[in-house]
Parts: sequence; structure tokens; C-alpha cells
Amino acid sequence: MNYVFQFGSVPREFDLLLQGAWLTIKLSAGAMFFGLILGIACAQAKNSRWPALRNIVQAYVELIRNTPFLVQLLLIYLGLPSIGIRLLPAEAALLAMIVNIGAYATEIVRAGIESVPRQHIEAGRALGLRPWQIFRFIVLIPALRAVFPALSSQFILIMLASSVVSVISAEELTAVTDMIVARNFRSFEFYLVATGMYLIMSFGFQAVFALIDRWLFAPWSKQT
Repeated sequence: MNYVFQFGSVPREFDLLLQGAWLTIKLSAGAMFFGLILGIACAQAKNSRWPALRNIVQAYVELIRNTPFLVQLLLIYLGLPSIGIRLLPAEAALLAMIVNIGAYATEIVRAGIESVPRQHIEAGRALGLRPWQIFRFIVLIPALRAVFPALSSQFILIMLASSVVSVISAEELTAVTDMIVARNFRSFEFYLVATGMYLIMSFGFQAVFALIDRWLFAPWSKQT
């Protein structure tokens, strides 16, 4: 083996790697937040009394879950301009990630909603709670508590899948690493560092999810 490891060039490029990692974090956090909102809305729509709305949501979920994320990304970035909608690479990446995670979150949240006992909902109605109050306090919080581990795992997956957006020149961690390697040809060193940074980000998001679980759902567990 003639390859000579040279990690000395890593510190010189570390600022660029940090910038790429920061964009990865921002894209992932934005996709998690807005994707969860989309998933909650679609999960509620699947319980709608209007068949057309239920069919539209089901079609969206099936389309996203049965097509590659890369194709979805390219459709948004390269396909939308043909109908007059042009997005910057980071914007297209964020939209694609939201649409993708939203479909998976829909089914996860729907499973959580269905796990809420009907007696609790009837009790809320008997107490005179309004529909939005019943949904927020009796349905949504217990549902999210029940499926939070599954949601957390899906959120980590979308963070890791963000590396795919490098194909549209969104300058997240993988794209920045590719650019550096193309310049100095130190593939092993920089991809190893990038691997470590993804690992740190994964553990970081897991720690945040654990705090959210403790802060938001633990009090409800004690009440129930």
C-alpha cells in the first residue's frame, strides 16, 4: 500500500467542514419541524369525513414512500422551474426533505392517534371541551408520546439522507467534503472526518430528542 495518510490538511479546511455541517443541521432541523407539522396535518386529514381529502393524502404518502428521495429532490429542483418555480439549492433541499419526512411522519402520527382510547375523547366531549382542545390535549400529546421513539429514528434518517442534496450543489457537509477532496485528493482523510461529524450530529440530535421527551412527555406520563 503506497497511500500515505496526511491529516495535516484537515485543520486548514475545517472551517469549511463546519460550515457544511451547520447547513446540514439547519436543513435537518427545519425538515424535522415543518415535516412534523405536515405529518400531523395529513394524519388528521386521513381521519377526515371527506373521502377526496383522505384519498389525496393517501396518494401523497404512497408516492413519497415508494419513490427514491433522490428522484423527489431532482423533481423539485429541476422539475419545478419548468412550471415557473425556481428555488435555490438549499431551498429545494429543504422542501424535498420536508415533503419526504412529512409522508413518513403522517403514518407514524396516524398510528399514534389511533392508539388513543376512544373513551378519553368521549370524556373530553362530556367535559365540554372544544374539538381543537380535545385534539391538542387528549389526542395529539398522548399520540406523539406513544410514537416519539419512531419519529426520532425517522428524523435521524432524514438528517443522514441530507447528504443526497449534495447532487444539486447544496453546500452541506457532503458537498463541501466533495469539493475539498476534488481540490487536494485526500479522500480517506476528509471522508473519515465527515463520517465522524455525521456521527456527532446523530448523537447530538438524539440528545436533543431525549431532552424533549423528558421535558414534554414525562409530565404527561406521570399524570396518566
